[in-house]
Amino acid sequence: MRTFIYQYLILFLVITLWSCNTKNNIKEQQSNEKSEIVIEVIKPVVISTWNHGVPANEEAWKILSVGGKSLDAVEQGVRTAEANPEIQTVGLGGFPDREGNVTLDACIMDYNSNCGAVSFLQHIKHPISVARKVMEETPHIMLTGDGALQFALEQGFEKEELLTPESKKAYEEWLQKTNYKPVINIENHDTISMLALDEDGNLSGACTTSGAAWKMHGRVGDSPIIGAGLFLDNEVGAAAATGLGEAVIRTAGSAMVVELMRQGKSPYDACKEVVERIYKVHKNHADLEYLQVGFIALNKNGEYGSYCLRPGFNFAIKNATVNNELRDAEFKMK
Repeated sequence: MRTFIYQYLILFLVITLWSCNTKNNIKEQQSNEKSEIVIEVIKPVVISTWNHGVPANEEAWKILSVGGKSLDAVEQGVRTAEANPEIQTVGLGGFPDREGNVTLDACIMDYNSNCGAVSFLQHIKHPISVARKVMEETPHIMLTGDGALQFALEQGFEKEELLTPESKKAYEEWLQKTNYKPVINIENHDTISMLALDEDGNLSGACTTSGAAWKMHGRVGDSPIIGAGLFLDNEVGAAAATGLGEAVIRTAGSAMVVELMRQGKSPYDACKEVVERIYKVHKNHADLEYLQVGFIALNKNGEYGSYCLRPGFNFAIKNATVNNELRDAEFKMK
């Protein structure tokens, strides 16, 4: 009888241990199955700032849709705004500084973290292409002023007058008041920024501007500054800014958006957090009255997002399922 009880206990222990081991194996298998979940990547994608982002996206899509590189797409995309004299905040026909000079800033960055920039560049219609030449043909990242112009001419760019009759007339009217007070949103947004993800899964970004209208001669905003107006990490995502450059520079805006995406935030949530940080920094500043800042962001999965401080900022988005829509960004302040 005693032997039978011992045998029964041993059998019970064996069955119990086997059951526990089986459950653990099932849990481990389920855990492994969860870790192998594949996230669908939507590509190619292009996103850009403001309503002139629509034609810019169309130009970029000509490259992306046939398997072209994101770097070529963003350069060619923003060139459409630089060449359009009706867009008086970028390139040809841009509003001048308070001395009547059109000065341009731009930067470009690729999936290998190569980047190039120009600032305070005069007489060259396409600063974004000069910035790319800086990236590819020099050991430097940024050239400025006369040095940037000299380099551009050496690279074959043509010198031309960028102050159009329309922009000159606006400048002469401003001289009657000489009141420096930036206008919120499209009237003085001063940037086109573009981000793209190509079929190879590589990101690139571009940013170009004629800067704030009636600025002090020599002023440079965030647009040519890597980490402020534009930043990307090809393992994570990309971000770009528009609006008052001084506010973006103070917070290293685009770099912060990318770092928040690295921490797991969505593009929208990352943009929102940085805008809220900018508001906190500037809520007691005199420039809050006319402060507008907006961000666009794009991650490696093709997810995109945007957020701004005040209503009025919009962005254009195009991918395989979204046919180049112009959308209003959500905002913090009414």
